Amino acid sequence: MHLPDERSARYSATAIALHWVLGLAIVGMFGVGLYMTSLPFSPARLKLYNWHKWAGMTVLTLSALRLLWRLTHRPPPLPAHVANAMPRWQHVAHHSTHHLLYALFFIVPLVGWAYSSAAGFPIVWFGLVQLPDLVAPNPELAEAIKPWHAYTAYALAALVVLHVAAALKHQFIDRDGLLARMLPGRG
Repeated sequence: MHLPDERSARYSATAIALHWVLGLAIVGMFGVGLYMTSLPFSPARLKLYNWHKWAGMTVLTLSALRLLWRLTHRPPPLPAHVANAMPRWQHVAHHSTHHLLYALFFIVPLVGWAYSSAAGFPIVWFGLVQLPDLVAPNPELAEAIKPWHAYTAYALAALVVLHVAAALKHQFIDRDGLLARMLPGRG
């Protein structure tokens, strides 16, 4: 459905690009994380762990850029026809989900970085830049942190699924044009 306020309610090209690049990176990271933990100890597993770590630092950097963009470029408000049709609980869910997603964009890679540091395995971003340890090597601390990286990653994955489900609901059930605000190349 094309509505008169649809074009003015679109996100900027930069916000759209950051949304989709970060979204695809997070889905890819989650998939690789699940796959690599099931592998036996091998050069392939070590290679994937290193890739996962530098990709995690890239996600952290993209998250910082996205947050900076969001803080300096106000997102468009929900179109009136959408906002008026949503019950209060959906408004609360909309805002809560976005705030939790942003928090987990930072928490998941930072917990992973802390785990890697505590385990004594440095992160070498793109194989070129060794990042400082967040904490001193400490095997007991590493074991305490390790499950939290998984817990927070699963929480992020669950919120991504919820976010996608809500977008698809708006597109195919409500048919309110809300998804078009974040689709590339449509403005």
